[in-house]
Amino acid sequence: MGDLLIPKVTVILRGYDTKQVLTVIEHLVGTRLSSVEVTSNSPNFLESIRIASREFGEDVLIGAGTITDFELAKRSIDAGASYLLSPIMLSERTLAYAKENGAITVPAAFTPTEIMQSFKAGADIVKVFPACTLGPKYITDVQAPLGRMPLMVVGGINADNVQDYFDAGATYAGIGSGIFNPSDIVQRNVANIRNSIKRLENSIAW
Repeated sequence: MGDLLIPKVTVILRGYDTKQVLTVIEHLVGTRLSSVEVTSNSPNFLESIRIASREFGEDVLIGAGTITDFELAKRSIDAGASYLLSPIMLSERTLAYAKENGAITVPAAFTPTEIMQSFKAGADIVKVFPACTLGPKYITDVQAPLGRMPLMVVGGINADNVQDYFDAGATYAGIGSGIFNPSDIVQRNVANIRNSIKRLENSIAW
């Protein structure tokens, strides 16, 4: 990963059961998409993280998403999550606990003030969310006065626009429905899942 704390692109899996999650992860092994976020509002998400970390943890970084409080963070780290993502800012207690336990933190922010507050509180990466509402130029504009920061864009990112955000200065991207047709994951359509992975890989200047 070089200087990156986590892989450049994180695949967001929201609402899928453990078998569906494992099917996707299995086909990410050996690709450039070597990071997966399993959200806390997915069925049996802790089980998914636990099994995925055990079976694929050497090849794919497994994280927990939609982490909104300390208890969710603790349970996710205990299950084996290597990083935590949130749609909101995380408490200093949560950020400190994650750091003590070797987990990367990615809380969300919308404004320059929120971005700086999260970094000062100890965040490793800050997730600009929802990025599609702001557009790629926001990433350039916010870093002009504040300097280069490890920002992840999430929300409305897909194979057609992700490179625009990287060109504008984003370091990371999290992509959910912008990669796969949800029915392909539900039905565990391996051929279509592989094609979607390849399409996204080909859309990025690595």
